[in-house]
Amino acid sequence: MTTTPTPTTDDAPSPPAPVPAQGRGAWSTLRPLVLRLHFYAGVLVAPFLLVAALTGLLYAASFQAEKIVYDHELTVPVGDRELPVSEQVAAARAAHPDGEITAVRPSPEPGATTRVLLSGIPGVDPGHTLAVFVDPYTAKVRGELEQYGSTGALPLRTWIDEFHRDLHLGEPGRLYSEFAASWLWVIACGGLVLWFSRRRTQRKLRGTTGRRRTLGLHGGVGAWVALGFVFLSATGLTWSAYAGAHIGDLRTALGQETPAVSAAAGEHAGHGTAGGAGGDAAHGVGLDRVLAAARAEDLDNPVEIVPPADEGSAYVVQQIQRSWPTKEDAVAVDPATGQVTDVLRFEDFPVLAKLTRWGIDLHTGSLFGLVNQIALMLLALCLILLILWGYRMWWQRGRGSAFGRPIPRGAWQQVPPQVLVPLLALVAVLGYFVPLFGIPLAAFLAADIVLGEIAHRRGRRTYGPASR
Repeated sequence: MTTTPTPTTDDAPSPPAPVPAQGRGAWSTLRPLVLRLHFYAGVLVAPFLLVAALTGLLYAASFQAEKIVYDHELTVPVGDRELPVSEQVAAARAAHPDGEITAVRPSPEPGATTRVLLSGIPGVDPGHTLAVFVDPYTAKVRGELEQYGSTGALPLRTWIDEFHRDLHLGEPGRLYSEFAASWLWVIACGGLVLWFSRRRTQRKLRGTTGRRRTLGLHGGVGAWVALGFVFLSATGLTWSAYAGAHIGDLRTALGQETPAVSAAAGEHAGHGTAGGAGGDAAHGVGLDRVLAAARAEDLDNPVEIVPPADEGSAYVVQQIQRSWPTKEDAVAVDPATGQVTDVLRFEDFPVLAKLTRWGIDLHTGSLFGLVNQIALMLLALCLILLILWGYRMWWQRGRGSAFGRPIPRGAWQQVPPQVLVPLLALVAVLGYFVPLFGIPLAAFLAADIVLGEIAHRRGRRTYGPASR
């Protein structure tokens, strides 16, 4: 004999009497649709978001961990005078004669080492470089570590970064992070709309228990951090595989791509150089005069010097400060004469190029340093808690042995055509530019329609009013 549990005011509100569509407001017809999308997207996408949140939390903490783990390589006692950069590079070359010098990062501040970056080193990932750390006061080599990316990530941060980006699965693994980023903003916006559409008395936590309390925690915290999630989603998509390509194409079409300094050398290129030996960084006038020319153009630390790629190219010196205020000015220096041949200022970047730069740096925790990283860790922690509370609500929503009572189908049928048609058009456009949102949504809708039709034919219609 089975006993039907007695419904409570919290868990089983009485279904409202049907109201004709023409007599209802636009939101009253859209709310069940938003609720259904938020619920199922949350249940299905949450595992991917949980992985992204956990790995993102680790990545935000990796900046400070890197300073502790690699303190010997990164710092030295402050000396009286820094040696010329050319002497420091020569010391690194003597310790590591193999490979080619791809860049030199002079000591950015007192007590920091100089990095000489080498490519083509056996055992080093082809997409990475070997960073040789040199004491700028004594030219002694402090050590060497594999480095990745423009932020100079060392092995610890590189491992966590790749784990967050693709789970160490390469290009196929990037689909997980793009899928999570494609849906995070949808879930966050849907939850925000649902929360503020509830009556103020229903949003109170004090004195509530059970599912209503869990809902209060889930909705309240989610409302506070929703805009942060939308930001993480948008900036994460800018360098994703598919949505990122569409964003790049759009920026190009609008003339908003990131500019680059011209590395073409002057008319004396190839004359008077030191043989043009690939990778020895000793082309023409040498590193010291090149750095002095860049300093004369107000390129202060931190900077990176890139040797000429061939006899027809110039040195490129670029600022690499990702923290606020962003420093990304660049100059090209003729290797034969030491004259500056081109100057690029960050202040002249197109608007979207600047916003992209700042968005990425804020997303990765570089823009505002420790404060930025703490904020990202808090966002990641909030996302983890929201996911756990969401699954708990799913559990509490069950009836007897029916775990997770589903949200009723058919909500879209109640939406007036004048609202539904523009909404579908908007979703189609978003689905094109963000394919890992559009394709899964289309698959879900197709499966939902088929399952609904099967249930209807068997007499188990699940259409009806939705409550939360």
